Amino acid sequence: MSKEYEAVIGLEVHVELNTKTKIFCGCSTAFGGSPNINVCPVCSGMPGSLPVLNRAVVDKAISIGLATNCNITRNSKFDRKNYFYPDNPQNYQISQLYYPICRDGKIEIETENGKKFVRIHEMHMEEDAGKLIHNAFTGETYVDFNRSGVPLVEIVSEPDMRSADEVLAYLDKLRLTIQYLGASDCKLNEGSMRVDVNMSLREKGTEKFGTRTETKNLNSFKAIKRCIENEFERQADILDAGDKVVQETRRWDDDKGYSYTMRSKEDAQDYRYFPDPDLVPLIIDDEWLERIRANQPELRDEKKERYAREYGIPEYDIGLITEYKELADIFEDGVNEGADPKKVSNWIIGETLRLSKDSEKDITEISFSGKNLALLIKMLDEKKINNTIAKQVFEHIFNENVNPVEYAEKNNLIIKTDTGALAETVKRAIEANPKAVADMKAGKKKAMGAIVGFVMKEMKGKCDPAEVNKLVMAEIAKL
Repeated sequence: MSKEYEAVIGLEVHVELNTKTKIFCGCSTAFGGSPNINVCPVCSGMPGSLPVLNRAVVDKAISIGLATNCNITRNSKFDRKNYFYPDNPQNYQISQLYYPICRDGKIEIETENGKKFVRIHEMHMEEDAGKLIHNAFTGETYVDFNRSGVPLVEIVSEPDMRSADEVLAYLDKLRLTIQYLGASDCKLNEGSMRVDVNMSLREKGTEKFGTRTETKNLNSFKAIKRCIENEFERQADILDAGDKVVQETRRWDDDKGYSYTMRSKEDAQDYRYFPDPDLVPLIIDDEWLERIRANQPELRDEKKERYAREYGIPEYDIGLITEYKELADIFEDGVNEGADPKKVSNWIIGETLRLSKDSEKDITEISFSGKNLALLIKMLDEKKINNTIAKQVFEHIFNENVNPVEYAEKNNLIIKTDTGALAETVKRAIEANPKAVADMKAGKKKAMGAIVGFVMKEMKGKCDPAEVNKLVMAEIAKL
């Protein structure tokens, strides 16, 4: 590149809301079912069928709007966006063009240059389309309408981001906010969060925007980062060659690592929006708005500040715990049961994350109770179990949410303090490991491991390692 360029990036983020039923009918929104089982005349576009707005969709949209500092449109309407596509059964999509539910918001993100705001132009509600399934062997395409009519909000940012890292920071903040609200799981791999990237380049130091391109339906943070970096290079090469960037819609192929043209501006469709004649205007009164506002949960930023203030645990721990609402809930439940905050934190960022990784279980699916973790920590504090047994018991808490006290008693894992039996075992361990004894007397402290290991094996792990160490040292001192 002969010139130094700056990226100008705005995003359109589609988020599927996790209501039990679709936006305009009573069909289930469940993911992963057999094709075309969650379909009715409304969401399959049968003539004469009439939509009825799902109030829960509006509640969740308002909740997201409040959490992203938007102004809520008190008199909102729905419009028809007309286009033909095989997965669009009505040949139009019900959306909001003229009076979207939310406007003029902002999200604060952390960048390498400090904090900055990314403005939100608008957020509107709409219905999702169906899904096309392509058979690469036969060349046939099948249509699954289960997703047709699933409620979406589309969040449109201003072009305030300047790099892939800022884009990912914005998306991560948006994802965590919506997850904390309980409005969506925001799983990119399942399509419940989808991202379109609008991007142009301009010479650094200039204010005028360049010609933008739009890249559609990116479904992972890794793909988004690669796409932006690739598009930066592509546009820079065009500008360096003295040519003009064409305003167009592109699609990213993550396997091949490049994007290709879908349609140019000249091919863009005229959607012929007009107010939907079957849906009445949506009036958000004071009572409705205040009800949503009063039920807003504590979000991650607020939680991080409170944890630092109330619990005094390290910033690193706080960052990991609050990254997922599920982990934060377990942490708070454990602490509220009287467990030491740092000990609860250690079990979450240690064993919980390890077991999640080993079992390939999504962290959002972790559901054991913080109370059971607190009971486990109490058993450790009271030396009823040792660390080895605790980890064994915790694996069952993680997988089955067992009560650790009941599980340990049922499986005979409680340490029974029999000082006579333990003392005799220590004496036998010393007799069986003369080299280790000699090494210890020579100042080699690591040699104690062989003796302690012998005792732990003989006692089947049901003894306190600290007590074993104490007895071993006392016996060797007599020699």
